[in-house]
Amino acid sequence: ELRSHLLSPLSWSLLAVMQLLLSWLFLAQLEGYLKIQPRLAGLQQPPGVTDLVALPLLDSAAIILMLLVPLLSMGLFSREFSSGSFNLLLSSPVAMSAIVLGKYLALLCVLGVMLLLVALMPLSLLLGTSLDLGMLAAGLLGLALTLAAYGALGLLLSSFTKHPAIAAASSYGLLVLLWIVNLADSSTLFQMLSLSSRFQRLLSGVVDTGDLAYYLLLILTCLLLCIRRLDTLRTRG
Repeated sequence: ELRSHLLSPLSWSLLAVMQLLLSWLFLAQLEGYLKIQPRLAGLQQPPGVTDLVALPLLDSAAIILMLLVPLLSMGLFSREFSSGSFNLLLSSPVAMSAIVLGKYLALLCVLGVMLLLVALMPLSLLLGTSLDLGMLAAGLLGLALTLAAYGALGLLLSSFTKHPAIAAASSYGLLVLLWIVNLADSSTLFQMLSLSSRFQRLLSGVVDTGDLAYYLLLILTCLLLCIRRLDTLRTRG
């Protein structure tokens, strides 16, 4: 599965698009920071380069990758369904849990490369200035968990259709809903369900066990539902 990602032109194209967009944003934010730096020097507790360049970059990366990850995950199972190769998986002695985890881990490897490319940009600032490494680490942790959640949701929805485009569209819809659900109501329930609320807390440097549990439960729920879905198909087959 990882080999298919590495040989896919789509994966490399998405990596290039992500790097181009985020590099442009990074340089634009850095230029803006340099312009206002003399005015910041007169403040008593001015925001630093971490607050004005690094963290906004991670915030932008979460939005841009929300648009790219469904394109990576859309064919994980729908491609198998449409080509007929899923029947070989059904007849194999491998457990469905192993198949699902294999596909998910392969996707995580690609997402890990994306995360590394994003992280290298703010870390490059260490060559000329100092960063709040604690804040940056919390932000990168939040981005890593958010990417893992994107991938798990995309994997699950890919198991419900043989059309990759439908899998991608449904992934977009669900991810956007989870991202903006807190805008509909400020009640505790909607705040608990919101991906953006959890990510923003981590981005602000607050690492809470409740937020970590939310991500882990979301990922595990998606993986278990995917395994259950495929086990049902194997039973019917």
